[in-house]
Amino acid sequence: MKNSFFSVIVIFIFSIGFSYAGKAQTVSNPRKGNTGTWRLLGTVQVKFSADHDALIINGPYDYFRKLKFKVTDAPLNMVSLLVRFDDGGAPEKIDIRFNIPQGGESRIIELKGGKRKLKSVEFWYDTKGVVNGRANLTLFGLK
Repeated sequence: MKNSFFSVIVIFIFSIGFSYAGKAQTVSNPRKGNTGTWRLLGTVQVKFSADHDALIINGPYDYFRKLKFKVTDAPLNMVSLLVRFDDGGAPEKIDIRFNIPQGGESRIIELKGGKRKLKSVEFWYDTKGVVNGRANLTLFGLK
């Protein structure tokens, strides 16, 4: 009797978790009426033998005004980002300087100049003393 009750509870908890995980993240700002959905731009596996990696944004290039990223599988000390745009203008360097735990997210990063078409994002990080394996870094953009 106890095993079947426990099994029902476990199944219920997993079903709630899976239904929540599949939903897109929506951000809203009631003062300005801004509503958008975070779009997946790509994932890069961070190599702990290097100090930076790049994520090429595949076309067609779209307009984004905010970025954020999530780190899984291992912690990461993010130093800065270098965002390159499709129009060929000067890249934007963004200082982060934040230790991101395994499963953690960055702050929301606003791009200068409003909505911009992204070409690539370079991630500069410090991995000294990290022995937990490789981290997966997933980048999201908000239109």
